[in-house]
Amino acid sequence: MRAILASSILSLSLFSTACVAIQPDGESGDWSLNREQLLSDLSVLAADDMEGRAVGTDGNARARAYIIDRLEAMGVEPVGDSYEHGFSFEMPRTRDKVDGTNILARIEGVSDSARTMVVSAHFDHEGMRGEQIWNGADDNASGVASVLAVAEMFMAEPPEHDVIFAFVDAEENGLQGARAFVAAPPIPVENITFNLNMDMVAMSTDRILWAVGTYHYPYLTPIVEDVASRATVSMPMGYDEPTEEPGGDWTNLTDSGAFHAAGIPFIYLGVDFHPHYHQPTDTYENMTLDFFQDASEAIADFARQSDAQLDMIGEASGR
Repeated sequence: MRAILASSILSLSLFSTACVAIQPDGESGDWSLNREQLLSDLSVLAADDMEGRAVGTDGNARARAYIIDRLEAMGVEPVGDSYEHGFSFEMPRTRDKVDGTNILARIEGVSDSARTMVVSAHFDHEGMRGEQIWNGADDNASGVASVLAVAEMFMAEPPEHDVIFAFVDAEENGLQGARAFVAAPPIPVENITFNLNMDMVAMSTDRILWAVGTYHYPYLTPIVEDVASRATVSMPMGYDEPTEEPGGDWTNLTDSGAFHAAGIPFIYLGVDFHPHYHQPTDTYENMTLDFFQDASEAIADFARQSDAQLDMIGEASGR
């Protein structure tokens, strides 16, 4: 299957670029978001032949192969000898052992700083219910596609600090891939200075991309405000304060919660709950694609700004 996917990637990579990303100085750089490639990544990962990408399934393995082939085509190096980093966990109800696989890649920074940013998104979803495929276009093929775009940006314009790209597995089973990463990180955990996590970034009729995390780490607020001032989507802050309201605090609802539990500052970018969330209607055809492309521009800008401010983040957090 890897060979088949590799040939598809070569054809996908020929799409033209469209919209220029904003650089930290407010001027256009050499990199621009390949909007058609972004949509192609979303479409492929949310396609029926991925069978919903549930952990431990053939569809999940096909999704991994696609992501790895995209990284290889970009020239992004693996972390260690392989992109694939396995882990195991028990299903809460059945106590069955399940094997998951994270995909880890790295782009080295141009400085000699040991501080590292982890850019993450989970690639698994709910899989199949009988014959019904739960495609998981927004949750979270969209986050994976946006992280691949960030990797393309940093390959074109190298970051100041090392960046690890973590495509984690088994998020839908209790953040298992992210927990495994934090429990046994590929670098000293004290060097992990910041986590930028994307989960559900393609479906918003109101064109709102929430920035979650500034309640816990208020020194990140200026970065959010700076990026929001240029973004063509709305980027409010919130959904991170303790509350008894169901669904009112997203702090531990996605993979950034595992980083937060380890004291690693984070920002989680994602849309609000919508009718397609955890439904079989979470398909490519039901996404708000113009918003997704614009949100991915803002995500790339956020990654660039976070890299530029990583020493500030480290000093503020003591990391």
